[in-house]
Amino acid sequence: MDQADIVIIGAGLSGLSVAHFLSRLSPDRSVILFEGSSRPGGAVRSFARDGYRGEWGPHGFLDNNPSSRKILAHTGLDKRVQAAPLGDFKRYICSGGRLVALPQSPPALMSSPLLSLRGKLRLLGDLFIKPDPAEQSVAAWAARRFGRGVLPMVDAAVTGTFAGDMERLSIDAVMPGVRALEKEHGSVLRGLVGKKKKGGGSGLPSMLNFPGGMEELIDALAADRNIVYDAAAVAVRREACGWTVECEGGSVRAGTVVCALPVNRALALLSSLSPPPVREIPEAVIVNVLFGVDRGRLELPKAFGYLAPEREKRFALGAMFTSSMFPDRCPGDRVLLEVLVGGRRHPERAGMDDAEMVAAVGRDLGDILGFDGRPDFVEVLRPASGIPQMEMGHTALLAWRRQLEETQPGLLVCGFGWDGIGMNEMMAAAERTAQRIAAGGAAAGGPELKPVYF
Repeated sequence: MDQADIVIIGAGLSGLSVAHFLSRLSPDRSVILFEGSSRPGGAVRSFARDGYRGEWGPHGFLDNNPSSRKILAHTGLDKRVQAAPLGDFKRYICSGGRLVALPQSPPALMSSPLLSLRGKLRLLGDLFIKPDPAEQSVAAWAARRFGRGVLPMVDAAVTGTFAGDMERLSIDAVMPGVRALEKEHGSVLRGLVGKKKKGGGSGLPSMLNFPGGMEELIDALAADRNIVYDAAAVAVRREACGWTVECEGGSVRAGTVVCALPVNRALALLSSLSPPPVREIPEAVIVNVLFGVDRGRLELPKAFGYLAPEREKRFALGAMFTSSMFPDRCPGDRVLLEVLVGGRRHPERAGMDDAEMVAAVGRDLGDILGFDGRPDFVEVLRPASGIPQMEMGHTALLAWRRQLEETQPGLLVCGFGWDGIGMNEMMAAAERTAQRIAAGGAAAGGPELKPVYF
């Protein structure tokens, strides 16, 4: 039986990031990663064909997180990164069948046609509404604090981040930092003003990607790591001498085990140690349809793209104007859109065959963007897994994880869908996990305040 100081189960972004930070915090400790597939990276995977580049999974991350900035600096990717500043690119929402720019500042919000005068005045109601400590959906919480007029914008934010349903997602799980701010100051607006006075926040960040796509980050993190592929973990046992991890093809002993799997795979593996409150959580499947169009037929604005709230009844959740942000993602005489289909509310659309889906996307884009909807290049990217949904009851799952880690010394749990689904959130959770290991298991601080960018 093999032995290591630390075993990491899963070589996706979370597991690789934990290994990276451990290599700097505890360089003398041996680390082995076990990965169930034949490649690292999990959901992070890039596509390239005929001069076009796209993503099966995440399309980038913002440059406003200390953990991800450290990884970029440590790996040298800070010299290769491509940045699209949010301040230079508009974000649109489909409203009444047309594209309307989303406000990204209080003055812009107060002049936006997306809110009526009554809706704008209702925003100030947040100053007078006492916090409700009960777990709430994102939609219920936003309507209570700011009025129902904001719900289309909230829907767009939830769609763009989770491909989720704002009526089901838990505000306490999705944005614990905002909830903590609300409870501490009695108002979100008052809390944000107080945070700004203390020096929190400084302008809009940039969206980051790489010339070779997001998989460049995975390649850098996986380099020189001890990774065993095609070795899915099937059991984890705590014994007198530490931990034993049984994998397909063998087993290994370790003093510390990090389960860095997505939530549902982690639940299946760890349920024998302590029964979780649920067997699995919902997932949203998104299909990414790449549309390449001749520039003579479609001129895209300088923008990130658009999102469509559910009330618009569009086929696609939205589209990224990829070639506006990163021009080298397609041939110079073309523009590239990456169109998102499916999500929590419409899983049936993700199950359509390619031809039917492409035709529906073409009709949707043609109607919104004013062209014939026929692509010169098309590729349908279907991911192998879905996006975990942090819906009502997710806080009970997080409490179960805390109790599991407290009662099972040497076991730590992080990964896709536990503390968030964004790359920044996973890299930040990975650094906290590595710090806890290096410090002998000390718990991390309070919830992070996560800004919302559409």
